[in-house]
Amino acid sequence: MEKRLVPPSGDKHDYMSIAPYFWPDPAKPDGLPYIRKDGQVNPQRGNADTDAKALGQMSGNVQTLALAFYFTGNEQYATHAAKLLRVWFIDAGTRMNPNLNFAQAIPGRSAGRGIGIIDTVSLIYLVDSIGLLGQSKAWTADDQKAMVAWFDAYLDWMLTSKNGKDEAAATNNHGVWYDAQVTAYALLARKTDLARQMVESAKSKRIVAQIRDDGSMPRELARTNSLSYSLYNLTAFFNLANLGKHVGVDLWNYPPKQAPRLRKALDYLAPYVDPDKHWPHEQISQAKRKSNELPALLRRASIAYGEPDYDDLRRKFASDHLNDSRMLLLYPH
Repeated sequence: MEKRLVPPSGDKHDYMSIAPYFWPDPAKPDGLPYIRKDGQVNPQRGNADTDAKALGQMSGNVQTLALAFYFTGNEQYATHAAKLLRVWFIDAGTRMNPNLNFAQAIPGRSAGRGIGIIDTVSLIYLVDSIGLLGQSKAWTADDQKAMVAWFDAYLDWMLTSKNGKDEAAATNNHGVWYDAQVTAYALLARKTDLARQMVESAKSKRIVAQIRDDGSMPRELARTNSLSYSLYNLTAFFNLANLGKHVGVDLWNYPPKQAPRLRKALDYLAPYVDPDKHWPHEQISQAKRKSNELPALLRRASIAYGEPDYDDLRRKFASDHLNDSRMLLLYPH
């Protein structure tokens, strides 16, 4: 509700954001329509004009607070996490409407796109946070009911809207993250059959279609930040595989009786945890190489496959900051 711009609907309760890689056209007096610069983020994406930054901050803060409550038992952490959730999702005066009709708009071209559904990836982790808060007196049965209702409505929008159907048809990381979102929200809403269907269909629709025998992911390698997007896509696959365990579908070892494709994808990327090893494809942002994504994937794979070599590789090259991160709490051996 505090964003400076108003969505085309006229309702500030509707989420809105600007496409990250689209910029004003310097050849046009008004800059319209915006033009694409892949991999170069328009600063407008992260300012107070729209909701993208606030959504990310809220989701990250709730996750941190919920974990802090879980590990310490301090109710103050849960109380503040519950307050943030109520403001964003429940309270009538401030809640977000359960749709992304105006996500990742391109000024002069589109008021919102299916591709914008990736803006709510952080809500996958919010589902876990809600589960942790269930042990706190600060999170009531009415809170839980209201949150489930919100996610159920958002899930219905994802499945039936044009934007949702467009994103479901995506053949790159967007499609995998869509499946991971639908699965997580379906599990929260107790729609187990839908969750199982999403994970099962990912075997051929996502894993076989997107990961080659050598572990490379061509749709991600085509990007200007190809290493970043390869890691991002594999993170989505790992999340979906983890969710699959809850519905009895094993993606970690698919296809059976062969080298699992997810493991092949990790093996393709694993050597580049060494910051001095040259990545042979385009990667215009070198800062991403210093992120926690690949160390986290190695840690998760070490657990999923019972393979300590992955964690040994992580410890060899990851900085002390990464080795001390909450990743070690989320994925303990």
